[in-house]
Amino acid sequence: AAQATRQQHTGAMAGKDTKAKAAANAQRGSNSSKKVKVRTSPHFYRPKTKVQKRNPKYARVSVPGLNKMDKFRIVRFPLTTESAMKKIEDNNTLVFIVDVLSNKRQIKSAVRDLYGIEALKVNTLIRPDGQKKAYIKLKPDHDALDVANRIGII
Repeated sequence: AAQATRQQHTGAMAGKDTKAKAAANAQRGSNSSKKVKVRTSPHFYRPKTKVQKRNPKYARVSVPGLNKMDKFRIVRFPLTTESAMKKIEDNNTLVFIVDVLSNKRQIKSAVRDLYGIEALKVNTLIRPDGQKKAYIKLKPDHDALDVANRIGII
């Protein structure tokens, strides 16, 4: 009877022992078999992560800024040189000095607002002295000579 209990006891110990060894092997296996990622390219591309939408606690500016590029800043003054006068008479084109930062669309709308004339197209160039010159070709229904008289160029 004593021997039978001893066998049962050793059998139970053997079962526990194998479970412990299996757990140890599993633990050892998960730690020791860490693979190194093989990099096939010399370049590293930063992974794309989620970009959160801005959700500020308070507005950083109290009032939205005003548009500083208004029609009075865009068109500075008309040019009254001989070549500009020749353009007015022959090509139905007005010549203005405009702001360097203004673009053709802004120049076209500023001339429409200031002088009430429709421009067919606008050509621009930057002069050697750093000023921007705009050639404003008027539509055929507007006469550049009349507009020039109204503005006070001639």
